Amino acid sequence: MTHEGLDAAAKSANREANHLRALFIHHGLLPYQDPYLARFETWIDDKLRHLPEEVAKPVAQFATWHHLRRIRSITTPEKSAQAPVHSAKQEITETVQFLDWLWETHQRTAANCTQQDIETWLATGSTTRKAIRTFIVFIKNTGTNHRVDMGHYTAKTRPAITQDQRVAWLRELLTGTSESLPYRVAGILLLLYAQPLVRVAKLRTDAIETNESTGNMRITFGPHPVPISEPFADLLREHLKGRPNLRTGSDAQSPCQWPLRSAHGRPVDVPAGGQ
Repeated sequence: MTHEGLDAAAKSANREANHLRALFIHHGLLPYQDPYLARFETWIDDKLRHLPEEVAKPVAQFATWHHLRRIRSITTPEKSAQAPVHSAKQEITETVQFLDWLWETHQRTAANCTQQDIETWLATGSTTRKAIRTFIVFIKNTGTNHRVDMGHYTAKTRPAITQDQRVAWLRELLTGTSESLPYRVAGILLLLYAQPLVRVAKLRTDAIETNESTGNMRITFGPHPVPISEPFADLLREHLKGRPNLRTGSDAQSPCQWPLRSAHGRPVDVPAGGQ
């Protein structure tokens, strides 16, 4: 029973093998291995397999020397590789499309592409093409191509919701019954405390404390706890008493606010974007 053995089994039963891997890691039967990082390595191999050498070689260098090495260095049992892997996949995919167009259209590679090539590519497609910037910086810093450059992209500002909208959504989450309780709690944490959904998804039960004499509750997002007012406090107590998915591979003592959906490390019932 090894990671290598499960990798072999995953070729014919990927979902089942990954579920068992997560269970074994959770119970200490296998050493820790971030599932997103492991799948990212396989994803890179699959991405390169059918590319022409003129495209595959610079993409392999970019994916391995820049992204894979960086993600390995920052990934720990407490810090999942999910977000950086997602970002890296986007940049690699856009880079593949750019280099494939460059070779098919102009028979040029990363080493001899021009500034005009980059400007043309950016001007004739969607804004997602701007994700090639990291690759352009990479080939310039590694000496592959000193003649090209690409500045930072500044996203257009988006208007914030009004106070009336925020209050209306809070009222719906506090009193409505159309959504599940975990979803409502997550939404209130976002609207009431301005917490990003990624942080909400990672919130642990030990971040919440209750004064036994007064019954007052506090929650800690940073160095200092902040009070939890009613009626949200009552809703949060109800959620803590009946957290979902405690019959899966995670045990009933799990400190996660949203225990595992399966054993893949995904929090349940968190609104889209929580990852």
